[in-house]
Amino acid sequence: MSLSKAQKEIVEKLDLNKSYTLSEACTLVKDSSHVAFDASVDLSVRLGIDPKKGDQSVRGVVLLPHGTGKKKRVLVLCSSDKEKEAKEAGADHVGLENYLSKIEGGWLEVEAVVATPDVMAKLGKLGKILGPRNLMPNPKLGTVTSDVGEAVKKIKLGKIEIKNDKYGIVHASVGRVSFPIKKLEENIEEFMKTLIRLKPSSAKGLYLKTISLSSTMGPGISLNKTNWIT
Repeated sequence: MSLSKAQKEIVEKLDLNKSYTLSEACTLVKDSSHVAFDASVDLSVRLGIDPKKGDQSVRGVVLLPHGTGKKKRVLVLCSSDKEKEAKEAGADHVGLENYLSKIEGGWLEVEAVVATPDVMAKLGKLGKILGPRNLMPNPKLGTVTSDVGEAVKKIKLGKIEIKNDKYGIVHASVGRVSFPIKKLEENIEEFMKTLIRLKPSSAKGLYLKTISLSSTMGPGISLNKTNWIT
């Protein structure tokens, strides 16, 4: 896709050797987006951890104050007595046996799965399907719970998972280019605060190595770590 004259000027002004303030980076990521849709704004943080060591893995959840701008389809796997609660909270799909069969058959038209503790034994056989897609319910992430209504509401409001990849990098969508700068800043601040809180006690040295902000198909913009150095 070709860039407009204004967009070309913005991209050309980007200094790849400079680390920008949060406000500057949010402004640039919005202005440099050149796709014809409301692009995702993504944050990538390279951590000073050894991803091969289990005690240095980083995993948790964060509730972004302004959500991601993307509606998540939620499946709740539960017994019949919890179905009404899940539906009233906004779950897109609710049930058990029928959905277990659909998933075995290849159906995965959801972005999050919540399950009650009493049905988890039945999900074991689906681990190879749900696990690689980060859809397996996990009590540490709040997706295995008897309070299915609250879990669904949080996901719908903008709760996302924080998890490092095999290279020790954490990736996350923190909004859309249509978001006001202030909302992007507040989402990123909340994400970073949570990420720092999740620092493994066994990780030594600099925890936050590099931080980059980008939009879909847009250039990566380096963020200054001054406010978050740990």
